[in-house]
Amino acid sequence: MAAILRCCLLLAALAGLLLGNAAALPHHGPAKHDYRDALTKSILFFEGQRSGRLPPSQRVSWRRSSGLSDGSSVKVDLTGGYYDAGDNVKFGFPLAFSSTMLAWSVLEFGGMMKGELQHARDAVRWGADYLLKATAHPDTVYVQVGDAGKDHACWERPEDMDTPRTVYKVDPSTPGSDVAAETAAALAAASLVFRKSDPAYSSRLVARAKRVFEFADKHRGVYSAKLSSYVCPYYCSYSGYQDELLWGAAWLHRATKSPVYLSYIKVNGQLLGADEQDNTFGWDNKHAGARILLSKSFLVQKVGALQEYKAHADGFICSMVPGTPTDQTTYTRGGLLFKLSDSNMQYVTSSSFLLLTYAKYLVSAKKTVSCGGVAVTPQRLRAIARRQVDYLLGSNPMGMSYMVGYGAKYPKKLHHRASSLPSVAAHPGKIGCSQGFTGLYSGAANPNVHVGAVVGGPNQNDQFPDQRSDYEHSEPATYINAPLVGALAYLAHSSGQL
Repeated sequence: MAAILRCCLLLAALAGLLLGNAAALPHHGPAKHDYRDALTKSILFFEGQRSGRLPPSQRVSWRRSSGLSDGSSVKVDLTGGYYDAGDNVKFGFPLAFSSTMLAWSVLEFGGMMKGELQHARDAVRWGADYLLKATAHPDTVYVQVGDAGKDHACWERPEDMDTPRTVYKVDPSTPGSDVAAETAAALAAASLVFRKSDPAYSSRLVARAKRVFEFADKHRGVYSAKLSSYVCPYYCSYSGYQDELLWGAAWLHRATKSPVYLSYIKVNGQLLGADEQDNTFGWDNKHAGARILLSKSFLVQKVGALQEYKAHADGFICSMVPGTPTDQTTYTRGGLLFKLSDSNMQYVTSSSFLLLTYAKYLVSAKKTVSCGGVAVTPQRLRAIARRQVDYLLGSNPMGMSYMVGYGAKYPKKLHHRASSLPSVAAHPGKIGCSQGFTGLYSGAANPNVHVGAVVGGPNQNDQFPDQRSDYEHSEPATYINAPLVGALAYLAHSSGQL
């Protein structure tokens, strides 16, 4: 099953009461991690998630081409893109968010990636190419390929898929401002990645982003309203569509510098929740990311009209600083930021990325943050983020890396179909729908090491059972890795490894 956001944020708040405040977190000493190696692997992971016809440059050899008829039922080429997690459905909402965060990672920290920059760009392009296909028709975004219920009733390699590849879309009669605006954000962010290296491709991306955003804004609604039986409970839009409209406009403002989008943000910002106190950033809720992104325009580009976003961004950042009057974040005893039990590591990586990115903007503007009267420096924000990444890489009570293939001890039983079943090279014959469940329930390690995959992570007690059936903790996802790419690039560079 795809990672599911089952709980509302009230449950996270309850968990916070149970776990206590983060001010007295123990520190496990200075971590010695090879961030450069982790960066290489975090990008490689995306090749293992590819759908479509794999290129000659494919490095993950246990995967083969798959989903080659995707879209044929509606006479649209929807091949390519990424499987979001451990199943074989292409969910457009998390796919677009992962694409946006990959692009943002490259934009902020690509200059530090050196030899990995081209691999990172390749990962961005693989997602962007698919989103161009998914938006080929005006006023339409194809948002999912695959019947999730029937897909989850099987345990199959993507190369063997025989479940329906049903196509779902949003259009004027079935609006989906959330998924459409996120798609626009991804296209706009990717256009910036290729502005210098491939200007023609960049122009195509930004032109499409404008068109898709206009559709998202004109035909407002959450995509899970009319598509509920197909996208829920996997990727329902719990936070509404307002955050995506603000996020999409923010990315188009950055990509185009057009006064049209600045005006849109000024007029609609409050209506779209600019100052809401929601402090969870992930595939569903983009408010925090939009605040950080827009704060750059004020801090770095000196766009005075966006001054309020510095205050909004400060509010989110201060919520994660232990020991300040504004601290609202729960940490485990071992020091891990803890938001929700299901795929918690996605919030660890996304929050770490935002901390490092905001620190970069603050340094550029020679500013600090005041958290309830306590001055917090960019250096402190970087230390908080580094502590989270170090925990992920093995500086934790279990001494376990939550990135597959990194370190001496890491998860061996991923909730991931392709990784848990013999590769086509090792077993050329088809493995049927029900036959594959022997792989799900096997006690053996996955035969294919999905290098770079970051799993959902430990529970609130810092424990990780490493059970394949435990998708909440053992399933990797593109939206866990995407923001981590940028964080690792910064940490590798700042540690002198790049």
